[in-house]
Formats: sequence, structure tokens, C-alpha cells
Amino acid sequence: MQPAIDIVAVPAPVRLFLRPLPLLPLRLMLERMVLGLIRRRPGLFARLDHHAEKTFLIDPLDLPFVFRLKPRQDRPTVEPLRRGEEGMFDARIAGPLGALMGMIHGAFDGDALFFSRDIVIEGDTEAVLALRNALDDGEIDLMEEAAAAFGPFRPAIEPFLKRATPIAERVTGLPLRRVDTMQF
Repeated sequence: MQPAIDIVAVPAPVRLFLRPLPLLPLRLMLERMVLGLIRRRPGLFARLDHHAEKTFLIDPLDLPFVFRLKPRQDRPTVEPLRRGEEGMFDARIAGPLGALMGMIHGAFDGDALFFSRDIVIEGDTEAVLALRNALDDGEIDLMEEAAAAFGPFRPAIEPFLKRATPIAERVTGLPLRRVDTMQF
């Protein structure tokens, strides 16, 4: 039997702090991250085949917003949206932010999270499985992608991220970097 997965939720005061903040800065950062990711890993979403045209709703239940992912081959997008403004989607992946980030970073097994009901999948499950496989193969590190999004300012920001990320992980309990590389 597998041990229980310890998933930390975003604390209520942080959720309250995030609720009124404008989403435009987050959207711009996510755009830069996605474009950089595709530039560095051009085949990332190729594995999705026809599922690349689907719309995925990534729903961190402990945040006041959701993310609409459109992994189009020509121009993928990730858009933060207020709850209730999600619109149409083909598949929804919902769970605590820690579980979702842990899956991306390889800290948690997606199947284990699903069967333990820590995450919920709705809609086109075949598309979700294709997305999970593509992300697993991509070995994405969100902190690395965030640093890369700063472009020419990366050399100035990277030392700060390298020092701050382990501290932020200890304080929040969130898996903020890829477990098998620990580049940050």
C-alpha cells in the first residue's frame, strides 16, 4: 500500500490576499513562460495529437482563479480567469495547487492523486491523459521557466530565485521545482 500523499493547501489569508489582485500581470508572465517553453521544447505538445486543439481548465481549488490552457501547436496559451468566468472547456483538472504543481514537477504521481481523490478529472479523460503524458515527458520546472521568462534579465533574477525557492518551498510546503533536477 502506498503511503498517503501530504498535500499542502494554500492558506486562507493568502487566498484572501490574491482574490482582488489584477490578473493581467500573471497573464503576461504566463504568456512569456509558455512562449519560452515552446521555443525551448518545440515538440512538447506534439504528443497531444488532435487533443492539442482541446481546451483544458486547470482548477487549483485553493486559489481564487483558474487557468484555461489551450495547447495549440501554433500558439499555446494559458490564461488566468476569475472563478465563474471559465467559459467552455473540454476537460477540467481540479485539485489543490500543491497537488497540481507536484504532478508537473514529478513530486506526485497523477494516478495516485486521482485514485486517492486528491484531484478530480471531468470531461475528456483521454485528452487529460495525453496532456499528463506530454507534461511528464517535458520534465517541466516552473521556476526554471519563470527565470527564463525574464529574458535578458535572467542573469540578474536567477541568483535570487535559486536562494528564495528552497525557502519558499519550506514555508509554503508547495513543490516549486522539479524533484529530479532540483536546479533551483
